[in-house]
Amino acid sequence: MKVAFLDVLGHKAKLNSPGMESTSHSFVPAGLASELTIPKYKNWLAPLLGNLSFTQGVRRFLYAVRPEEASFAKLDDVPDYLNEAVPFFLGAIALEYILAFLTRLPPARLNDAFSSIAAGTLSQLSKIIILSAELALYVFIFDNFNLITLPWDYPGTWYFCFIGVDFIYYWFHRAAHEINIMWAAHQVHHSSEEYNLTTALRQSVVQNYTSAIVRSLGPLEYILNTPSHHRVHHGRNPYCIDKNYGGTLIIWDRMFGTFQAETDEEIAYGLVHPLASWDPIWTQLCHFCHIWKTFWETPGLKDKLAVLFKGPGWTPGKPRLGDPADLPEIEYPIQKYDSSLSFWGNIYVLVHFAVTIVAYQLLIARRMSMSQLHVLGVISYFLFTISSVGALFDNKWYAPYMELFRCLLFLIVDLVLSSQNLDTGVLPTAYIGVIRGIFIASAFLWIIGSLVTKSKLKIQ
Repeated sequence: MKVAFLDVLGHKAKLNSPGMESTSHSFVPAGLASELTIPKYKNWLAPLLGNLSFTQGVRRFLYAVRPEEASFAKLDDVPDYLNEAVPFFLGAIALEYILAFLTRLPPARLNDAFSSIAAGTLSQLSKIIILSAELALYVFIFDNFNLITLPWDYPGTWYFCFIGVDFIYYWFHRAAHEINIMWAAHQVHHSSEEYNLTTALRQSVVQNYTSAIVRSLGPLEYILNTPSHHRVHHGRNPYCIDKNYGGTLIIWDRMFGTFQAETDEEIAYGLVHPLASWDPIWTQLCHFCHIWKTFWETPGLKDKLAVLFKGPGWTPGKPRLGDPADLPEIEYPIQKYDSSLSFWGNIYVLVHFAVTIVAYQLLIARRMSMSQLHVLGVISYFLFTISSVGALFDNKWYAPYMELFRCLLFLIVDLVLSSQNLDTGVLPTAYIGVIRGIFIASAFLWIIGSLVTKSKLKIQ
């Protein structure tokens, strides 16, 4: 039996495996249907309700598993690691808040946490659309370039793959920092001016951990990419730039000259030129726009190509990665972009974003039974929602109008669907009355708010 492993958003693809019927998928080319089986998502609460014990979940979340626990003969036996990790990751974030409070460290800001979580969901939603292309490429490479099949139950296979993947990760991660067109995607992950667990969710759509609370892990600092080493990686201090690319192991950085230990200098997190926006869509696109503008403004084909393939700090006449002397010094105390909302504004965002996250989870769970148009419609509404919330956090003048339109759009679509005994497919039917009430009240408040604003303008 020929077996290949692919785990994309919890999906398991089985290639040329007998005794299993194919499941149709609206995004999978017909030619792959006979070779591909993608089981439906389990409910996102399955890790809490299924056979997974708490200790098993914690150990998997922390990578504390033995080779035999992470090696499988059949793809159907491969755990849904991503969905399993959700409750433990949320629990870790809650624990981080508690520890931050006890150690008197500032907790994650709501606006920054929103931007990070929204970016994380965006990176996963994009895979819904491009999943078939990924699978087609995987099938082609496996069928045409698979030189040797390693025994799945041999511990050496597990260790070899672990070391190999970590080694390749180092070079891919390094390229993502040192090649401008790749940095355009990876900069999303570095755009946060905070350093906490939610930052791990701040991922790019076009590219597929640790906390400031943990200070040092002693001798492990020589082998593992610890929180201390990764803090340096996320810093924008001149000494932090282009350092510590390792995934699990830091030995690659030590071997290839990119290691930098943390110093007593306070680290400023984020981009060298901070992104002053909470809009997750703009965060994804901003550096691509910068590259586009720079590409056309730069004379000569050679330099135009250099804009794409040299470092993000490169300019004509400078070294490949730019001149370190051009890096701005950090000004203390560190000033962070922090446009924010009132207390009730934050409550409003929390409620609506909670509804959005529930809808996101149900979309992931049910999308196999939904049409392409239905899925794309839900994704479009999700994109509009996070952009609208970002505009609220940025205090944009048009944000209230975006929110009013968003609430009214939901109510209109819900009315049309309910009149035909249909539903959105991505909201829990048991609570649809509560959700409708939230959107009705929200739309009413935005209408009243806009009328009050207009009356004040007339008086002035």
